[in-house]
Amino acid sequence: MKDNRRDFIKKSASLAAALSVGGVTTAFSQTQAANKAPASAKAFARDGGMKFAFAMSPDSPRVPYAKQIDVMHAVSGVKRIEGLKPWDPEAIKATKEAWEKEGMKWTVVEGPPSLGEQTKLALSGRDEEISNFITFMKNLKQYGGVDVICYNWMPVISWARTTMDRPGRGGALVTSFDNEDIKNKPLTKYGEVSKDAMWKNLEYFLKAVVPEAEKIGMNLSLHPDDPQVHSIQGISRIMNSVENFDRMLKIMPSKYSGLTMCQGNFSLMGADIPALIRRWGKAGKINFVHFRNVQDLSGKIPSTKFTETFHDEGQIDMYASMKAYYDIGFKGTIRPDHVPTMYGEENTRPGYMTLGTLYAIGYMRGLAESIAKAGAKA
Repeated sequence: MKDNRRDFIKKSASLAAALSVGGVTTAFSQTQAANKAPASAKAFARDGGMKFAFAMSPDSPRVPYAKQIDVMHAVSGVKRIEGLKPWDPEAIKATKEAWEKEGMKWTVVEGPPSLGEQTKLALSGRDEEISNFITFMKNLKQYGGVDVICYNWMPVISWARTTMDRPGRGGALVTSFDNEDIKNKPLTKYGEVSKDAMWKNLEYFLKAVVPEAEKIGMNLSLHPDDPQVHSIQGISRIMNSVENFDRMLKIMPSKYSGLTMCQGNFSLMGADIPALIRRWGKAGKINFVHFRNVQDLSGKIPSTKFTETFHDEGQIDMYASMKAYYDIGFKGTIRPDHVPTMYGEENTRPGYMTLGTLYAIGYMRGLAESIAKAGAKA
């Protein structure tokens, strides 16, 4: 028994010596050396080198969450300040300063001012509206440091859903659309608007703004129609197929005329999302990404009935999509879009509540890190 006690005391003394400052340093260094990556491995970039972002305003209650989970890029409009137009330098400066105060970087304007019915429907005042849009582009780049504008070609009726609280997984609430619910709604005050008219108006706009965007380096990023049906209440939709986006890109070929890769909409057009990311990405046409998932319920192309889903369910291969962005070297802004409303939340902003957004970002970050680490080891 005494011999055992002596052995224990000797071992304890040896352990104490090892845990001296020098011993701890040596042990720690040995552990570091054992865990060090092979010399051939490359460092991997956080979030795959992409700019993970939230869509929010500088005074949004989401801002503290964003900072805590290290999502330091923002997609937002311009602060509304009495007496100022949103394209005025002072309004743009105020927005940038508000984001800088939060320690965040403003990278994308989504839903720009001065681009409405006058331009999209060729109404009186179109040229003035386009002139204001060009002024906005210039001032946004100069005073806001923002070089991506996400716009759409959906006049009068923009984003539309027929149900805002469809029960999803575990009782979460999701948005959904069924064209049968709206197909008999009356025409708007603008009557029937043909696809030819919509194309002519888009061409007029692009020919006016793309040369100006080239001068200042502003990336125009056209969002697909959502929903991607052929018309709503008599107003045709033309940005509802991959082929039509290819046609749009040829109107004014330019590195500054591109698109928003809204995965849900393109998937509901029947596209293979990872393959499309690679094709348009290699051509330099993807300026901004809406990372979202959906499920078609119609069996038609384009879909006439669908539902939003959590990011980790639905019909899109999200891992393959994230890997495609990584492989093409996409370094732009990417944000989660159209998330479910989860337990404990009031469904006040369907598709844009906080808990689902946090879940989506965590899922996206996990995908990006696993892909980037695998790339670093390759």
